[in-house]
Amino acid sequence: MALPDWTVCLLCVASVCGGVYICRIIKCARKTPWKNTRIAKLMARTEKPLFWIAYSLYTRTKLGYMFHKRQIRKARERYPSGHSKTQPTTINGIKIIPVPILLDNYSYVVIDTASNLAVVVDPADPQPVQACLEEEGVTLQAVLCTHKHWDHSGGNRALKRRYSSCRVYGNAMDNIPGLTHPLSDKDAIGFGTQLQFRAFFTPGHTVGHMIYLLDGRAIGGPSSLFSGDLVFLSGCGRMFEGNALTMLSSLDTVGSLNDNTLLWPGHEYAEANLLFAAEVEPYNVVREQKLQWVLQQRGQRFCTCPSTLAEEKQYNPFLRSHAQDLHRALGLQQKQDEDWTSYRARVFEELRRRKDIYKGR
Repeated sequence: MALPDWTVCLLCVASVCGGVYICRIIKCARKTPWKNTRIAKLMARTEKPLFWIAYSLYTRTKLGYMFHKRQIRKARERYPSGHSKTQPTTINGIKIIPVPILLDNYSYVVIDTASNLAVVVDPADPQPVQACLEEEGVTLQAVLCTHKHWDHSGGNRALKRRYSSCRVYGNAMDNIPGLTHPLSDKDAIGFGTQLQFRAFFTPGHTVGHMIYLLDGRAIGGPSSLFSGDLVFLSGCGRMFEGNALTMLSSLDTVGSLNDNTLLWPGHEYAEANLLFAAEVEPYNVVREQKLQWVLQQRGQRFCTCPSTLAEEKQYNPFLRSHAQDLHRALGLQQKQDEDWTSYRARVFEELRRRKDIYKGR
């Protein structure tokens, strides 16, 4: 989710029809010492005085959904056939189809070809997702939603209405639209004959963010990780509802998975992320090779996913908070009384600060 775009829009809308809600937020904030409120902490972290108002409107009111629908219309006009050209990946009877949505999002249709059943990850726009399902001739059995932001959850209810037996999975803490089956950390869920997923609780981007691992052992191939807004190719999501330690723990969950795992991120941010990685690790040869490949792909508007976790650990700075080369590049050293986890969190904070300045993602 690109914050600057919707912040301006929502604040304009709020000036007309969101006055009461804003007053309520301000009134609540006055009841407790300002420095101790969640609002104050979030504003301080983002250095945007009106951030919490805009974010609350986006995630908690119909104004956010209205804005999301507007973004869908704009994206369909700009990219009638999608922002990127994608190809399905087939692994021993499992077919994964990236569906380009909005200006840079991806939803994923995951098909068990033996049973003709499908699962969809983060269907922000139901129209292209439904078109893909109909073209493939499959029945939608479930929606796996990583988090509540409309650019990942906006199509949940529409698909649930279209496919009455469809179940919507996600974390109850995140107020996910249309949620029918709440999940907890490490819950296992299965569909068809071969689709075996495990959900991991990875808060930080939102309070209830989850990622979904498709187990490759059931099909004799690599696993696939659908990472939402936690991890992108050479990047990671912003901390909208968490801190550095929270995000670091969530990223360590990703880092603990098998290196052969395929990464399917929620956005096409590869080029911008690798250019930023070049700023913090200019002498990383693997990163430079990946960047040249991505530039070729994006020059033809081709999709850049999946990568593998083995690759990501070599060039994604947010998965390299332990790397001495990165510490030197950032000019950071562990303090004498600082434990290793706190030091890595400080490394992550510095990376995130620099990334927020470099690009608004």
